[in-house]
Amino acid sequence: MSRVHHTAIIAAGAKLAPSVEVGPYSVIDPEVTLGEQTVIGAHVVLRGRTTIGQNNRIFQFCSIGEIPQDRKYGGESTATVIGDGNVIREFVTIHAGTALDRGTTTIGHGNWLLAYTHVAHDCVIGDNTTFSNNAQLAGHVVVGDYAVLGGFVGVHQFCRIGAHAMVAAGSIVLQDVPPYVTAAGYPAKPHGTNNEGLRRRGFSADDIAAIRRAYKTLYRKDLPLEEARAQIADEAVHAPALNILATFLESTGRGIVR
Repeated sequence: MSRVHHTAIIAAGAKLAPSVEVGPYSVIDPEVTLGEQTVIGAHVVLRGRTTIGQNNRIFQFCSIGEIPQDRKYGGESTATVIGDGNVIREFVTIHAGTALDRGTTTIGHGNWLLAYTHVAHDCVIGDNTTFSNNAQLAGHVVVGDYAVLGGFVGVHQFCRIGAHAMVAAGSIVLQDVPPYVTAAGYPAKPHGTNNEGLRRRGFSADDIAAIRRAYKTLYRKDLPLEEARAQIADEAVHAPALNILATFLESTGRGIVR
C-alpha cells in the first residue's frame, strides 16, 4: 500500500503506485499519476493532468501541474509529464502546458531542480540537467540534456539551451545558447566551451578538441552564421560529437547568442 500521511488529501481517481510516499498536508488532484518509489514531501500540491514517473523525490512546498500563467489560457485540459529519477527541491513551481502550443510541459529523467526553480508552460527539459536555486524558465523554453543553469538565471520565452551548455549564475538569456557553449552576462554572451563538464561526462580529448574548433568557427572567425553552420556540418562528418551542434544550428529560433 502507498504510505500516505493521514493529513494528506488524495482525490478519488488519483493513481498512486503501491510504494509511493506522501507527506503531511499534501494535496493531490484526481488526474494525477505517481510511479513506484516516488516520494512526495509535506505541503506539496499536485494539480491537473500530471504524470510523474518512478524514483522521484519532490520536496516540501512544491507546486506541480498548476494552470499556466498565460493570459491566453482559457481553461483547456492540458498536462504536465515528469520522467524518472528527478530531484525537485523546495518551492519549485512547474506549470501545465497550453492548448496554443504542445499542450504539455515535459521534464525528462535524472534532473535536479533546486529550490525556487520555475518551469513555465510548454517547456521541454531533457535528461540529467541541473537548475541551481532560483533558475527561471519562461514559457516554451527547451533545455537539452546535461545543460546546467546557475543560480538566478532567467531564460526568455521560446529560447533554447543546448545539450551540455552551461549558463553562469545571474545571466539573462535572450537568445539560444548552442550545445557545449558556456554563456554569461545580461544579456548572456558566449564565453567558451564547457570543457570541464564534457570531461566529467566522458568526452574524449579528440571530441573536446573538435568542439573547441567548432566554437572558434562559430564565434572567432567573423563568419556569417550560414557559412559557420556549413563548416560545422562538414566537420561533423569526421567528428560525430558535433552532430548535435550542427542539428541545433539548423533551426534559427530566436537566433543564437553571439
